[in-house]
Amino acid sequence: MCGTCGCNVTDSNTSETLHGESVEVLQSLLQANDQRAHHNREHFDRHGVLAINLMSSPGAGKTALLEATIDRLGSDFRLAVVEGDLETENDAERIRAKGVTAVQISTSTACHLDAGMVHSALHQLDLDSIDVLFIENVGNLVCPASFDLGQHLNVTLLSTPEGHDKPAKYPVMFRAADLVVLSKCDLLGVLDDFDPQVARDCMRQLASDARIIEVSARSGSGMGAWCDWVRDSQAATRLTAQYAATAHP
Repeated sequence: MCGTCGCNVTDSNTSETLHGESVEVLQSLLQANDQRAHHNREHFDRHGVLAINLMSSPGAGKTALLEATIDRLGSDFRLAVVEGDLETENDAERIRAKGVTAVQISTSTACHLDAGMVHSALHQLDLDSIDVLFIENVGNLVCPASFDLGQHLNVTLLSTPEGHDKPAKYPVMFRAADLVVLSKCDLLGVLDDFDPQVARDCMRQLASDARIIEVSARSGSGMGAWCDWVRDSQAATRLTAQYAATAHP
């Protein structure tokens, strides 16, 4: 529990926190985070960088998806990654091994990234040399959805070993998604308890119209659809940035 996102405020201690200052402090932190996120987004827009926030539970395949994405898009786009984990640079090292810049954020006890952490990481990047920045958030299906990082789009991964009912169990995370990637779909042939249609139905019951694609980073299945989505999103961001620069010199 990080103590900065509200995950330490539960039904059992609400009366205590309401009589104290915890709720006010939390609201203040979220407001300050939103201001920093707005600042980050201004940076991205000014430089025409598409920023994508990748969220999922631990082990859902975010880094594997990034590795496969680099293989397919690395010659077309200038990519960079901000990696968020409590400890180690294991995932950042995997990205660097692909020849792509990766900035590690070690959150220590925090269960999510926040806009301030991302802003600090941006000082280690040359945004003029980046087309697409992937922010790999801390593995967690709860808290990351509550913090704006300045990203343009949220992508939530749901891996087949997790179960198809996760959108129903973690509605805040999946409502925040602009795109849901059903990952590790190469395992569908051996898993009889994951039905992609049930996952889709759970999403629609959340009144979400987010696109859902099935992907296997290992086999390559669905990677074309994923990469096309990234391409289209990057083109839209460039166009928006150019218009904004003209409208607000």
